[in-house]
Amino acid sequence: MATFHLLNFGCRASQSDGSALKQQLLQAGLEESADLEQSQIAVLNTCTVTAVADAEVRQVIRRIHRANPSCRILVTGCYAQRAADEIAVLPGVAWVVGNSHKHAVPDLLRAQRLVRVERGACSDEPTKPLGPSLVEIEQRSALPAQAAGAQVIVGEISEEFHFSPVLPGDRTRPTLKVQDGCNARCSFCIIPAVRGPSRSLLPEKVIAQVRSLEAGGYKEVVLCGINLGSYGKDLDRRITFLNLLERVLAETPIPRIRISSIEPMDVSPELIRLVAREERLAKHFHVPLQSGSDRILRLMSRRYWTAQYAERIQAICAEIPNCGLGADVVVGFPGETDQDHSANVRLIESLPFTYLHIFPYSVRPGTPAAAMPVQVNGRIARQRAEEIRSVIRRKRGDFLRAQVGRTLSALVLDDVHDGARVALSTNYLKIGLADFDAAPNTLLDVRVGGVAGDVLFGYPESRLAGRAQEA
Repeated sequence: MATFHLLNFGCRASQSDGSALKQQLLQAGLEESADLEQSQIAVLNTCTVTAVADAEVRQVIRRIHRANPSCRILVTGCYAQRAADEIAVLPGVAWVVGNSHKHAVPDLLRAQRLVRVERGACSDEPTKPLGPSLVEIEQRSALPAQAAGAQVIVGEISEEFHFSPVLPGDRTRPTLKVQDGCNARCSFCIIPAVRGPSRSLLPEKVIAQVRSLEAGGYKEVVLCGINLGSYGKDLDRRITFLNLLERVLAETPIPRIRISSIEPMDVSPELIRLVAREERLAKHFHVPLQSGSDRILRLMSRRYWTAQYAERIQAICAEIPNCGLGADVVVGFPGETDQDHSANVRLIESLPFTYLHIFPYSVRPGTPAAAMPVQVNGRIARQRAEEIRSVIRRKRGDFLRAQVGRTLSALVLDDVHDGARVALSTNYLKIGLADFDAAPNTLLDVRVGGVAGDVLFGYPESRLAGRAQEA
């Protein structure tokens, strides 16, 4: 039986894909190896949102090949979809499979008998005719080529939503991808090209999966997608992401649901009110900003003004005062001036963000932004990023200190920080549980006692109540 080791890169949607792929490989009869250096097959589920993400994948491929020359490397995901031939020439790479055919990876490996030969190398011999998925590969592959011995399988992404259940036992907070692809055309973003059109998982399948996860002992499920606000539009005009949330709440007993990320114009008053009144919804919004300059937003082909963005963030805070609030910010976009950057900083200063994901602009080949004439110097972009990081460090510190004395609902994670079990609060803060070792996947009310760096620490209310009784 062949062994494999899977590495995930990138966003929550990619992490969800990787979890599903792992389950499919196990069901196909492969055995997971905990040691990459002893594994026969390395599966890399990649990201391509920035040049840094691409470089990380290439570095990992080279490291695997140096440490385990006999290991055959299969690269899939977004980078594989975008630049298959670039990956195929790297040493050790045996297969490059785009997102278009990721669902067929188990069939690809199952159609070959992987055996050990001298010096521990893997060889493959066909053992059966191609299955339906592999016949589809032969018919639809745009690049059925061999490059440096690697088989390249990349084609057009279909409008079908390829779903595989979340792997039980994989995380304390499983991510359920309910939507994939994107119909927006932001000028800097490569994702629509590598993920395809927006498509949604049927509500009945979402509900069945959430029920299954809850029955398996999970207390929190993260609903994710590439563009969650477009959920349902490909199914029926009456199906929306808000409707999906309401159905999950009504038809499953899952204790907590967290929304991964949602575009600003999809943060409706109805959604805010639902999160505010429903205890089972995490008090946490991640709303991509990208820029605080209206001029840059236009160049980015974003579909809102900064005033509209600010209005939605302020509406969240009015309804949910202690809400965790995050955003993505791109600095150094082509043509960004000092005045644009100052506008960006001012807007961020004015809004109650509790964390930010800050990215210096990265050229993505084939996007409109890549052809824009005024590319910002990388050193300037990094300086601007650091200025914004200093702003968010202060704002986050203020938010952390404001939690002291509060009681927060939190989920115990399978994680330890400085010897203390860690829990994640409803408003997306990590809390070290001092002198207390609760089992992962336990929901607790935690009294926050203080701040240690970027982590809170506190005690479960039940333990404090017990001490009071003893006294």
